[in-house]
Amino acid sequence: MSSSVFFAATGPDLSLFARGGPMMWVLFGLAVLVTMLFVERTLFLHRGQIRAKAFVEGIKNIVAKRRLVEALTVCEETPGPVAAVVKAALLHADDAAEAMRFHVQEAAVIELPVLERRLGAIAAIAQIAPLVGLLGTVLGMITTFLAFERGGNYAMAGALSAGMWQALLATAGSLLVAIPTHLAHHFLTGRVRSIVRDVEWSGNEIMKFLLTEYRENKPGENAASGPVTQ
Repeated sequence: MSSSVFFAATGPDLSLFARGGPMMWVLFGLAVLVTMLFVERTLFLHRGQIRAKAFVEGIKNIVAKRRLVEALTVCEETPGPVAAVVKAALLHADDAAEAMRFHVQEAAVIELPVLERRLGAIAAIAQIAPLVGLLGTVLGMITTFLAFERGGNYAMAGALSAGMWQALLATAGSLLVAIPTHLAHHFLTGRVRSIVRDVEWSGNEIMKFLLTEYRENKPGENAASGPVTQ
């Protein structure tokens, strides 16, 4: 919300925000809440989104040198669901394919809901804000008609304008909250989808590597089959 809209003084004692009625305080609370949620989610998703391809390639190079513990340490020190899924695969590098896939999927099931946390609250605020504004509009119209009824044929424009101000400002305030909130939800949902794609690709890529190259190049098997021609 722009402070120039809601806090600009229109008189010595009255601001546009105050003219909007009690629902403006509800909208203000929703705006503060959604701002806090958006900042927290943006920072969290930014921290959890890594360069998945470069990370997996680095893990492959470490595992190819038979340094599995080092690879696990790198995964533990790297934030985000991609590292967690890769770590689950490494912990079960010698298991059967189905067992490894089960543990990778289990790790993804644990990590992915964390990415979507609080997105529902942001979507709810985007839907509720116009309803709050509609309620403020209705209350403003009720105020206008009451003033008109009490004034009768001699109702002054000044008496009627208070309710109209309340109705219009409540509507405008609700839209100023709802529109950015919808955009924020769309932005965060896109970030989550991007991370989910990275998680799926990383899980499949590391499993394919462990089930093929890692197991085919085991030192014991190489020694039994004779020297490897470079």
